[in-house]
Amino acid sequence: MTIPVRAITKGPERHWFGYYDKFQFDATDRYVLGMEVDFEGRDPTSDDVIRIGMVDTHDGDRWIDLGESRAWCWQQGCMLQWRPGHDNEVVWNDLGSGRFVSHVVNVETGVRRTLPMAIYTMSPDGKTAVSPDLRRIQDMRPGYGYPGVPDPNADVLAPEDAGIWRMDIETGKHELIISIADVAKIPWPGGDLSEEKHYFNHLLWGPDGSRFIFLNRGGPKFVTRLMTAAPDGSDIRQVDDYGGASHFIWRDPQHILVWSYNHPSDKAGFWLYGDGDGSEELIGEGVMTENGHCSYLPDTDWIINDTYASAKNPDQELFLYHVPTGRKVQLGPFETKVGHHGGGERCDLHPRVSRDGRSIVIDSTHGDEGRQLYLLDISSIVG
Repeated sequence: MTIPVRAITKGPERHWFGYYDKFQFDATDRYVLGMEVDFEGRDPTSDDVIRIGMVDTHDGDRWIDLGESRAWCWQQGCMLQWRPGHDNEVVWNDLGSGRFVSHVVNVETGVRRTLPMAIYTMSPDGKTAVSPDLRRIQDMRPGYGYPGVPDPNADVLAPEDAGIWRMDIETGKHELIISIADVAKIPWPGGDLSEEKHYFNHLLWGPDGSRFIFLNRGGPKFVTRLMTAAPDGSDIRQVDDYGGASHFIWRDPQHILVWSYNHPSDKAGFWLYGDGDGSEELIGEGVMTENGHCSYLPDTDWIINDTYASAKNPDQELFLYHVPTGRKVQLGPFETKVGHHGGGERCDLHPRVSRDGRSIVIDSTHGDEGRQLYLLDISSIVG
C-alpha cells in the first residue's frame, strides 16, 4: 500500500528525534519536535552543540528554533519531549557546570527554567521525572549516555549511591529511589550476577502513572532483566527475568509488550507480559519476527514497528500489525545509506506516533540529505 510520505526537514543540516517512546507531536499534532546538527558519521563530544526546535507542519514545515544542548547522543538525542499535561512546555537535557541538567521551556513565551538533574521519562501528569545514571550508561554502553561527565563509580560493580533518581519537575527536588546495589542483589534464575558490572537504562512510565519500567543490565554478559517499580521505587517486580529483554512498550497499565530473545520456549518474539501476574502471550508469531521499536497506536488494536538495517540488508522495514486479525501492512522499506546501519551513530527509524494515531514520524537516511525527519500519513489504514 502506498501512503503519503514527506520530508519535514531538509539539509544541509541533519535532523532527527531519537527514541520512540516520547511525545514528539504536540497536543494538537501540528508541531513536531526535532534536533539539528551540522555533522554526522562520528560519535559526539561534549563540545558538540545541537539546536533544538520544532517543525510547524501547517506552515510549510517551518523550523522554529527553541535552544541548544551539549548533552546528547545519536540514539536518544537529549531526551527532548513535550511535557505531559502541559501543552506549551518542552523538556530536554543539557550539560552545565560539570553536571547533566534539564531545561523546561515554554514554547509560547520562551521562558526557561533549569532543573538540577537530567530527565529520562516523565509521569503522565508531567509532575515527576525518573532518570538513571547517564554517566554510567556512557561508560558501559557508549552512544546511549552522554559524554562530558565521567562515571565516579566506573570501578564499582554495583554502587550504592547510583541508580534511579526521582525529581519533582516543579521544584527540582530529587532523591535516589533505587540503588544499583540493591537491584544487583535480587536473585536471577539464570545464574550468578554478583561478578557483573550493573547499570540501568530505558525507563518508561506506565500510562496511569502507577508504575514505571527499567532495564537492569550487567556486563560483560549483557544479561538484561526487565523490571517495574512503584513511583517511590518500592515493589520491584521482575517481569522478564529470562535475561534477554529488549525494546518494550506499555499496552495498558497492567501489560507490557517486550521483545524477548531468550524466552524459555525458544521463541524469540514480542511477548505480552502481565505486570506481576505471571501471564505471557506471544504476539505476532510468524509475522513480527525481528526486534524493533514498537508502539501501540492510541485507542486501536494496531502496533507500529520497524526493523534494523545491516550491511547485507540496508532496507529498514516499517509496518503496521493488527493484533486481532494478524494483518500486516508494509509502510516501507526505507533504505539506510552506507555508514548509518551500525554502531551508536546508526540511524534507526524509531517510529513515533501522533496523538490522534493517524500520523507517524521517522528518522531516516533514505533521501539524499542525510538523516532527516519524515512524516507519514497512515489515516487511510487505521481510519
